Amino acid sequence: AVRANLDLKMAASRLLEARAARGVARAGLLPSAEASESSQRVRGGLTQGIFRPNAGSQSSLLAPLETNIFQQGFDASWEIDFFGGKRHALEAATGDAAATEEARRDTLVSLLAEVARNYGELRGTQRRLEIAGQNIDLQTDTFDLTKVRAEAGLGTELDVERQLSQLAATQAMVPALESAREMSIHRLSVLLGEEPVSLAGELTEAEPLPATPPVVPVGLSSDLLKRRPDVRRADAEVAAASARVGLARSDFFPKITLTGSAGRQGTSFSGLTLGAGNFFAFGPAIKLPIFTGGRLRANMEAQKQRLSQAQLAYQNTVLHSLEETENALTAYGHEQQRRERLQKAAQASRLATHLANELYTRGLADFLTVLDAQRQQLAIEDDLVQSDTAVVTNLVALYKALGGGWSGR
Repeated sequence: AVRANLDLKMAASRLLEARAARGVARAGLLPSAEASESSQRVRGGLTQGIFRPNAGSQSSLLAPLETNIFQQGFDASWEIDFFGGKRHALEAATGDAAATEEARRDTLVSLLAEVARNYGELRGTQRRLEIAGQNIDLQTDTFDLTKVRAEAGLGTELDVERQLSQLAATQAMVPALESAREMSIHRLSVLLGEEPVSLAGELTEAEPLPATPPVVPVGLSSDLLKRRPDVRRADAEVAAASARVGLARSDFFPKITLTGSAGRQGTSFSGLTLGAGNFFAFGPAIKLPIFTGGRLRANMEAQKQRLSQAQLAYQNTVLHSLEETENALTAYGHEQQRRERLQKAAQASRLATHLANELYTRGLADFLTVLDAQRQQLAIEDDLVQSDTAVVTNLVALYKALGGGWSGR
C-alpha cells in the first residue's frame, strides 16, 4: 500500500509542489539577471532619437528616417529586503511545505489504518462464516433427527418445521457474510493500487484474526501532540499564516530595487562589435505606496483573520485529537472485557446445546428447549467473533489516534 496507493502518491506530488514553491520564494531573496537580444526596424522621430532636418523646407518639422537597430545586453535587478517582505514570503512558503509534509504523513497513517481495519474485518467475516457453517451442520443433524423421530412417532411434524425454519434462518446469514467478505477483498485491492479482484486468490482462504496486546503504552498527552500529523500540520499552518501577516505589513513600506543594464547597440550586425555602441545604466529604484484605495489595509485585515482562523483550527485539532484518543482507549479496554465474558458465555452455550439434544433424544425435554439452545449458541458465538473483530479494529483506531503508533518506553 505504501508503495502503490494512489492517494499517497498524490500526497507525495503535492509535497514536491510545495517544496518547489518554497524554492521560488527563496529565489526572491537573490538578485536576478537576464540576457536580451533584439532586432527592430524603426521609423525615426523625436521619440526614437533618430531624425534629420528637412533641408528643403522652411519649417522646423523633422523628416522621418527609417533604420535598423540591433541590440544585445544584460539586465539585472535586486530588491533589497529592508522591511522583510521577501523573508516573510519565504517563511510562509516554508510553513506551507511543512504543512504539506504533515498532510502526506496523515494520509500515510490513514492508509495504513484503513488497510489494517479492512484486513481485520475480512478475517472476522471469514470466522463468522465458519461459525455459521458449523451451526448449519449441527442444525442439519438435528433436522434429520427430528424427521426420524417424527416418522417413528416419537416427535411431531411441528418439531420438524421448527427445526427447518431455524436451519433456513441460519443459512440466510451466509450470503450477506460472503458479500461482506468480497467487498473487503475489493477494498484492500484498491488500497494497494490494484484492480478490485486482484487479491481474491490470496485472501479468500480463511486465516485467524491478528493478535492484539492487552495493554497499549499510550504515554503523555504532550507526546500525543508531537506524534499526530494533523496537529503538526495545524501548527505549520499557523506559522504560515503568521508569516503572511508580516508579508502584508511589509507592503506599507517602500520597496528599494537596484537595477542595472549593459550592452551594445548598432544599426547593423557588424556594428555590434564597435565600441561606440556600448551602453550601461545603474541606479536604485524606489516605490512607495501613496494611494491604493484601501487595498493594503484590507489585505492586512484579511491576513489577520486567516491567522485567527488557523489558530482556532489548531486548538480544535488538539481537542479532537485528545477526544479521539480517549474514545479509542475506552473502546479498546471495554471491548476486551466484553470479549472475555462472551468467551465464557460461548463455552456455556455449547454445553447447553449438547445437553438439550441429549435430553430431547431421551424424551426428557421438549424440542423448544433444543431450538432455544441452538439460537442462543449461534447468537453468542457470532457476537464473540464480532467482538474479536471489534478489538482488532479498535486497536487500529487507537493506532490512528496516537498518530501512527506508540512506544513502550
